[in-house]
Amino acid sequence: MKSRKIIGVLAFHGDVIEHIETTKLSAKKLQLDIEIVSVRTKDIISHLDALIIPGGESTTLYKLCEREGMWEKMKKIKNIFGTCAGAIMLAKVINHKIPGQKTLELMDIEIDRNAYGRQTDSFDKDIKTKLGYIRAVFIRAPRILKVETDVNVLAENEGETIACEQKIDGNYYLASCFHPELTTTTFHEYFIKQVYQI
Repeated sequence: MKSRKIIGVLAFHGDVIEHIETTKLSAKKLQLDIEIVSVRTKDIISHLDALIIPGGESTTLYKLCEREGMWEKMKKIKNIFGTCAGAIMLAKVINHKIPGQKTLELMDIEIDRNAYGRQTDSFDKDIKTKLGYIRAVFIRAPRILKVETDVNVLAENEGETIACEQKIDGNYYLASCFHPELTTTTFHEYFIKQVYQI
């Protein structure tokens, strides 16, 4: 049995409960004993092996993380999985950002926030990914406009990247424009495998 890992879920807003429950189910399927914690303060950050950043409003997430003094510590977490707004927070280049908005600037991707439109423009569809077929739910989703050569594309929708990963200097980052926590454990299981290097 691998040593127990601590995976945090940024818990200011978004699908926090859904991510926690999906991570728990994924750990059970993989037969791994994982500690899952809600992250709202900077104290826990240095103890994390991995962090999941849910969807929500990317500018609000940044402001709340900054308010709690978490921002610089978050950049040092070795494994991060960002969905929707979380993907925006991972990107090095962001289009249509508001004045003062920052990202963690960890992944070599360019992303356009809210590119799929308003809440009423949300949709879901079956998607073929490198991890298998899934049902992908898009809610005010960002659009990944460009990925650099060392970014591995895991899923596309009509020729556009909607999920990708990057390994940099022993760190691992996973980004998805959709909400896998609402329909499948596939991406959470995959992320956990990267954390455990199995």
